[in-house]
Amino acid sequence: MLRVRWLGRVPFDEAYVLQRALVQSPLAEDHLLALEHPHVFTLGRHGDPSHVLVDPASVGAGLVRTDRGGDVTYHGPGQLVVYPILSVPLAPGALPGYVHSLEQVVIDSLHDLGLGSVGRLEGYPGVWVDPEGPWPRKVCAIGTRLLSGRSMHGLALNVSTDLEWFERIVPCGIPDKAVTSLKAEGLDVSMRVVLDRVVENGARIWGHGVVERQDVAWSRALSTRSGGLPVHARKPPWLRVPARMGDDFLATGTTIRDLDLVTVCEEAGCPNIFECWAEGTATFMVNGDRCTRACGFCKVDTRRPLALDPGEPARVAEAAWRMGLDYVVVTAVARDDLEDGGAAAIAATIDAVRARLPECRVEVLIPDCKGNAAALDSIFAARPDVLNHNLETVPRLQRGVRPSASYARSLGLLARAKQAGLVTKSGIMVGLGEERDEVMGVLADLRAVGVDILTIGQYLRPSDSHLPVARWWTPEEFEELRDLAMGLGFAHVEASPLTRSSYHAKTAMASAGKVTSGAK
Repeated sequence: MLRVRWLGRVPFDEAYVLQRALVQSPLAEDHLLALEHPHVFTLGRHGDPSHVLVDPASVGAGLVRTDRGGDVTYHGPGQLVVYPILSVPLAPGALPGYVHSLEQVVIDSLHDLGLGSVGRLEGYPGVWVDPEGPWPRKVCAIGTRLLSGRSMHGLALNVSTDLEWFERIVPCGIPDKAVTSLKAEGLDVSMRVVLDRVVENGARIWGHGVVERQDVAWSRALSTRSGGLPVHARKPPWLRVPARMGDDFLATGTTIRDLDLVTVCEEAGCPNIFECWAEGTATFMVNGDRCTRACGFCKVDTRRPLALDPGEPARVAEAAWRMGLDYVVVTAVARDDLEDGGAAAIAATIDAVRARLPECRVEVLIPDCKGNAAALDSIFAARPDVLNHNLETVPRLQRGVRPSASYARSLGLLARAKQAGLVTKSGIMVGLGEERDEVMGVLADLRAVGVDILTIGQYLRPSDSHLPVARWWTPEEFEELRDLAMGLGFAHVEASPLTRSSYHAKTAMASAGKVTSGAK
């Protein structure tokens, strides 16, 4: 099987992290990542920095030295970048043979699209227009690397790229050859159509009989909030939760209010609040109660956030002590107004709980911090016992469900956490219109980047201004998803209609059998 993902626009470093994770994946499946990059110049292992003719920052571009072959190239909007992560048998000539296959995929695809005069130019990797003519023009750059028999990097095909960017470098270190695009050659075709041909020819040339493909929505328009089940539709019996507000429930609420804390149990309208509070547990929400994002499924307040409260971490620790907790779950709103996305406060909360309760284990459910590697590293350095970040839904629905997030970024965050040696966890909701096969592809993606613990629950619409429920998944379907997910190698799967991110969190971590030390 070849798992194909169109990821939209992804920063180069985030795509690299995801590639690396898939190369080292416990599943060792073949993937093809297709995307565009924001403006960036990249230098191969032996690239000459003098071939970058401008200060990248002055033209709004990044500069990255990477571990592929080749010299300098440009990536940006209008360019289809394809990263195949394939198993390549280690043998004499394996790398040249693989490069040849990449070129052939592009050549065949361009022939299919009606651009006939394309091929190879002796001594120059890549795909060229009029290679036998007096003025050969490069339309596709190739740069790759094999790592333990797995491929990284790949091809960059200029579809409608602004060719002025190539005047700011010596493309591929070749000063006397021109660069072109499909549009410049008179072939006005969409990125999606080009990708369709590349996928079809790649699967054929690399011998994949089955292609499992999922695309992040090509349009940035939000999904409709109409349709589906009416907001007041009667829930099936398995989703009806009786209100139980006994003494233990009230005591938990009193502690939370005495310490002026926020819980996701209340802010997100969790259906398990009665069960969890009655057991003396709660999921603390830090960095305030106002989120800078407006996800289509979430009830949390989205008004302008207030300044961080420096005393909040200590109060969370105090609440954990009063409640006698030996396992604390902390989540956080997204704070895109802060340079670090609120990462320092999350790390401070972990430290505060450990200082107050040295034997206590801490799980954190974190936002993506806009992919800020330094911010994420500060959380990882606090060594939470479990690092949770939710993918929420399938690629096709990402832009409607979580429009300010990124499927690739979230997978990359989980990959970074796993590479940092942490136990990782993620979750998705069902009932938003996803198909079963799409869900299975997402579960494979999560396992491919090393996620240990998985949660799957039914989406419940908070109000008529939120995304509608497409359908109710049955308990039997959740059980089937659990069994299939366990078959992929997850250490623990919590799947039921009422499952939420922190539901039975302590049990999940214990059954996973991988406890990351809290000592620093």
